[in-house]
Amino acid sequence: MFELRSNPDASAKADILSGLTVALALVPEAVAFAFVAGVEPMVGLYAAFMVGLITAVFGGRPGMISGATGALAVVMVSLVAEHGVQYLFATVVLMGIIQIAAGAFKLGKFIRLVPHPVMLGFVNGLAIVIFLAQLGQFKVANEAGEMVWMHGSQLYVMLGLIALTMAIIRYLPKLTTAVPSSLVAIVTVTALVHLAGIETGTVIDFVRNMTGDVNASLSGSLPEFAIPMVPFTLETLWIILPYAFILAAIGLIESLLTLTLVDELTQTRGQGNRECVGQGMANVVTGFFGGMGGCAMIGQSMININSGGRTRLSGITAAVALLAFILFGSSLIEMIPLAALVGVMFIVVLGTFEWSSFRIMRKVPKSDAFVIVLVSAVTVVTDLAIAVLVGVIVSALRFAWEHATHMTTHTSTDKFGRKVYKLEGPLFFASTTSFLDRFDANNDPEEVIIDFAGSRVCDHSALEAIDTLAERYMKQGKHLHLRHLSDECRTLLQKAGDLVEVNVMEDPTYKVAADELGG
Repeated sequence: MFELRSNPDASAKADILSGLTVALALVPEAVAFAFVAGVEPMVGLYAAFMVGLITAVFGGRPGMISGATGALAVVMVSLVAEHGVQYLFATVVLMGIIQIAAGAFKLGKFIRLVPHPVMLGFVNGLAIVIFLAQLGQFKVANEAGEMVWMHGSQLYVMLGLIALTMAIIRYLPKLTTAVPSSLVAIVTVTALVHLAGIETGTVIDFVRNMTGDVNASLSGSLPEFAIPMVPFTLETLWIILPYAFILAAIGLIESLLTLTLVDELTQTRGQGNRECVGQGMANVVTGFFGGMGGCAMIGQSMININSGGRTRLSGITAAVALLAFILFGSSLIEMIPLAALVGVMFIVVLGTFEWSSFRIMRKVPKSDAFVIVLVSAVTVVTDLAIAVLVGVIVSALRFAWEHATHMTTHTSTDKFGRKVYKLEGPLFFASTTSFLDRFDANNDPEEVIIDFAGSRVCDHSALEAIDTLAERYMKQGKHLHLRHLSDECRTLLQKAGDLVEVNVMEDPTYKVAADELGG
């Protein structure tokens, strides 16, 4: 079914150590996303474990990390608030079924429609979102229980520990690459804080601030199978179906874009349709085991890739290590300073952001530069899925407009007195008006030929335009002929049937066409 180490050049040691690093970074994010969705921290942690494990085993992109994400959590919050967590579990199961269907119907290939400027805007916006998410760690509870910004020595200690973490990650690889620098940085900063007695926030402080429970802990048990406790009625289906479709779409878009990014970083190629199925399987199982569902996580995937993780073993290690932390090592995880994890994520931000986009802004078309900025901004303001959809739509409209203006015609008169219009450029919905304006049915001779050697009939709007033009000539008692149609264009006309009434020259050679008309 799968290969544990599909990349022969990868190191099992690097995969295992990288997976441990990812597991440490997964804890606070899973808790935070659970809080955003309005569910218990364990619901987020269980999702991180199950989604991460199943996608690592069955997904289409070795080395990519999946788990509970903020993009999904912000959609879930209204469902949980209005109907309760059991409806969320049922929705996650249905979401997974939809994703499996998407993979079965080979819809993963449509990720190819995302233009490069949209990808640049996606990663830039995501880097900004990751950065902004870390700013919440610079807040502490005051005496009234309100969250306020750090100041004074508390802020300086936090910044110092972050700087130390980033320095270790940045410069340790120059000395040795035997262990991931991120893991060394987390262990070193944690040891320094506790041995030196430095006062700073830790993971357990974060959990208790999020939950408001001073006795909260990350200790837990194995997730248990349970069918979501919801009425099995059409009414329930109509409640969860819209959420399921939205969550499935967001999850697949984010996962497939992350897959594409990891492909570029590793110079390998993942399987988009297999990833759709893997994500779906993970969410179906997660819904039955009390998890909030999830998708690919670009931040953790970047940590994994930068730490040397390349194969399925790294993702499996991250998931299993996370479960081990919950079952046996919660007290150790709770000791990790937030500053260390923030430092790791800041390095991810620096590595994710496409700094080259600043350099190329003046070199690419203004429309592409606009798309990069637009997608980045929409990502920050809304979410990744909406930003990508906006970027694709704007890019498609720009493409349509540019090609609509590229249609040209060259006219001539052959020796039989027929006027020949030679088209250049595609004929589709955006260029039909320009196409029709180029013909003069009143003053043209009785026989008119449209030469499509340099053009192509693309859609139904093009067929309607041709039919409209034919009617104009017919009213004048004149004949319109089409020449040099490609096989695809002929097929399109044949399917249209009676919708288009024109004389298509069967033989594209000039001599035979002349003989047919002269006979």
